[in-house]
Amino acid sequence: MGIEPNAETWLEDTRRSYDTVAVSYANQVRNLLDETPEERAILALFVELVSSRGGGSVADVGCGPGRITGHLRQLGADAFGIDLSPGMIEVARREHPGLRFELGSMTNLGLSDGSMAGLVAWYSLIHIPDTQIGMVFKHFHRVLQPGGPLLLSFHVGDTSKVKTEGYGGHPMKVHVHRRQHSQMIGWLNEAGFTVDQRRTLASAESTLGGILLARRQM
Repeated sequence: MGIEPNAETWLEDTRRSYDTVAVSYANQVRNLLDETPEERAILALFVELVSSRGGGSVADVGCGPGRITGHLRQLGADAFGIDLSPGMIEVARREHPGLRFELGSMTNLGLSDGSMAGLVAWYSLIHIPDTQIGMVFKHFHRVLQPGGPLLLSFHVGDTSKVKTEGYGGHPMKVHVHRRQHSQMIGWLNEAGFTVDQRRTLASAESTLGGILLARRQM
């Protein structure tokens, strides 16, 4: 059963929570990709798809401390990160000097129409309420080039809960939403995306994770 967060406060609660845990969160997740070969493979496939279409800018939306952004750059993508939390952006810039990180929200992406060759949201949709997902995907559709790939990962399930503590015992107040592939695919289709691949896996990233590789319809 889902819990719908307060429409007026959830975004600020999420920002404040991740400012609080930014350093400890970065320490806990820094090396997760070393333990997740399937995730590395799908990220490599995503970069290959972007490259096959001529390359261009890739946005890692909800980038946190920048580990996925940095990995995408290592794979050859012209990637940069966007995050809601100033604390996370500060950590990302410190850990990945020379890479571009900027403040922003996926609920109101400050990117030009059709400016992105690809877009990644790596476990960063988990705090978005059901009522906001459609708007988020419309922003993703707006900023992607026609045919551009979109890579999403999320926790699979049917429940939502309020997380009040995490990452070293720091106080938090964030809603964590678990969703089914069918639900996510439905929202993507409504926003003008075609889903080409879906996977379910268990790894260091998630006890039960979902991955969707989609593309903006032409």
